[in-house]
Amino acid sequence: MTRRLDDLQASMTSMTLEEAKAKLAAMPEAERKKVIKDAMKPTAKMAWIPSPGPQTQAYFSRADILLYGGEPGGGKTSLGIGLSLTAHTNSLIMRRQYTDLGHITEELLRFNGTRDGFNGQSPPKLKRKDGRMIDLGAAANIGDEQHWMGHPHDLIFIDEATQFAKSQIRFLMGWLRSTDPKQRKRVVLGTNPPLAAEGLWVIEMFAPWIDDKFPNPAKPGELRYVVSDEDGNDKWVDEPDPVMIAGRMVTPLSRTYIPSSVKDNPFLMETDYDKQLQNMEEPFRSLLLGGFKNTLKDQPNQVIPTSWIKDAQKRWKPRPPEGIPMCAMSADMSGGGEDPMMIASRYDAWFSELIEIKGKDIPRDRMGPFCAGQIVSYRRDNCPVTVDLGGGYGGSTHDHLIQNAVEVKGYKGTEKTSRKSKSGNYKFTNKRSAAYWLFREALDPGQPGGSKIALPASNKLLADLSAPTFDITARGLQVEPKDEVCKKLGRSTDSGDTVVMCWWEGAKESNSAMEWIDRKMNNFPKVIMGRHHTR
Repeated sequence: MTRRLDDLQASMTSMTLEEAKAKLAAMPEAERKKVIKDAMKPTAKMAWIPSPGPQTQAYFSRADILLYGGEPGGGKTSLGIGLSLTAHTNSLIMRRQYTDLGHITEELLRFNGTRDGFNGQSPPKLKRKDGRMIDLGAAANIGDEQHWMGHPHDLIFIDEATQFAKSQIRFLMGWLRSTDPKQRKRVVLGTNPPLAAEGLWVIEMFAPWIDDKFPNPAKPGELRYVVSDEDGNDKWVDEPDPVMIAGRMVTPLSRTYIPSSVKDNPFLMETDYDKQLQNMEEPFRSLLLGGFKNTLKDQPNQVIPTSWIKDAQKRWKPRPPEGIPMCAMSADMSGGGEDPMMIASRYDAWFSELIEIKGKDIPRDRMGPFCAGQIVSYRRDNCPVTVDLGGGYGGSTHDHLIQNAVEVKGYKGTEKTSRKSKSGNYKFTNKRSAAYWLFREALDPGQPGGSKIALPASNKLLADLSAPTFDITARGLQVEPKDEVCKKLGRSTDSGDTVVMCWWEGAKESNSAMEWIDRKMNNFPKVIMGRHHTR
C-alpha cells in the first residue's frame, strides 16, 4: 500500500490539475477508463483523497509546520479535513469563531459518510469506527486557546490562521505530540492573506517564502529549518541537525509554504466561483488574490492608514540625513518580564531602527540606573528624552536621568492634554490620543509638500501603528486604549508606542527648526535641520 501511495503521489504532484485533465482527455476511451480504475484502487477505502497538484503536494509534504493557501478556493479546509480522516489518529481543527465551524462540521460529516460517533455539544467531537478522534474548536478571545492546554494532538489544523493572534498560534503549536512514535505529527495553517494587523505574524513566520526582503528565498514546498531561541524568536538554520540554544540541544522543526488557488480546485473550477472572485469589489479582490503580497485592509476608523505607514517605510534609508542632529529619543520601559525595553531616536523626520533590550537582561535590583545608562549610551546631540511612565516602570529611570542632567520628559498616555489637531477642530480625551493623531497628521501624504517621515521597515512596527482605531466622543477624539490593542494583537505594542512618543516631543523642522540650535548647544556645531541644510 505504501509503494502504491508513493506512486500516486509522484503522478499527482508532477502535473497541475489542468495538465492532468488534458492528459486524460487525450487518451483513447478504453485506456482512460483503465487509468481511472487503476488510480482508484489504492484509495478505494480512503474517506478522502487529495486533488492533483498543490493539495497532493501538501498532503505528502514532510514539513512539521505547513502554510497552505494564499488565495480563496484552493481547498484549504478540505485538506485539513482530509488529513484528519486519513493520515492522523488525534486531530484538532480550529477556527477563530465557533460560528465559523458549521461549514467545517458539515463537510467533515459528509466525507465521514455518517453522523455515527459525532457529539455536537461544544466543543464538537467525532470519534470514527477506525479509532480516529477529531476535535473541533475555536478561540475567539486571547486566552481561549488555553482551554486546549494538556490536550495533545498529532494534527493541528488551523483554518483561516491569519485571523488568529500570533500568541494563540504559538500556544496551540506547543501541544502537538503523540505517544505513538510511528504517528506523523504536523501543524497545518490553511489561510488566505491577512486582512488586519493581527495576521502579519505570518510574514515573519514564513519569511523565506513570502517576505520579499528575506535574503535567501525559498521555493514553494521547499523545507527550511527553524529553532526558537531563548526568547522564543525564530532562528533559521541550514540543516535539521540539533543545535545548541542557551546551553541545551534543540532539534530544528521544518517549515514550508505551498500556494494554492481556485485553479487548483477541481470542484470549484466546474462552477463560476473564479468569476465571482474576479468580480469581487476592491480592496478585497486585490488583497485576497495577491498571494500574501498585498495585505491588510484598513479597519473602519483606523487611526493611521496602512498605506501611509508603508510609504514612510519606503522613504527610509540606512543612514540619517547628513547634517541633521538627533532631535528626540523615547523609551518604552520594561518591568523585567517578557516585554522588552524599546528605544527610538529621531533625526527630524528620520527614525532610526528601534533598539530592543530584552526584559530578562534588565536587572530588577537596579533597573533605574541600568535603563538610564542604556538611554545615555545611545543619546546624541543632547536631545531630550521621553520616558513612558505608564505602568510604573519608568519612574526610577526618569529620576536617574534628571540626576545626571539629561533633559527628560515623562509621558503618561492617560493624562489630559490641551493640544489640538492641526486644523484646531479636534481636542483629545488624553495624551495617547493626541500623540497618535498628531503622528497621523505628520504621515499624511496630502499635506503641502507631502510627508517627510521615514520609518524603518518592520512588520511589527507596521502592525502596531495600523492596529489602533478611534472614536469621536463628547470629550473629544479618543484613540483605542493600549490594552485593547494589545488584546487584538496578542502582544504589547512597544514598537509603535515608542515611535509615537518620539514624535510627540523634541524639535521638528515643521514647527521649531531652530530649537536645537537655541537650546544649550554651545559646544556643538550649529546645524539647520531639514531640506534647507547645506553641506
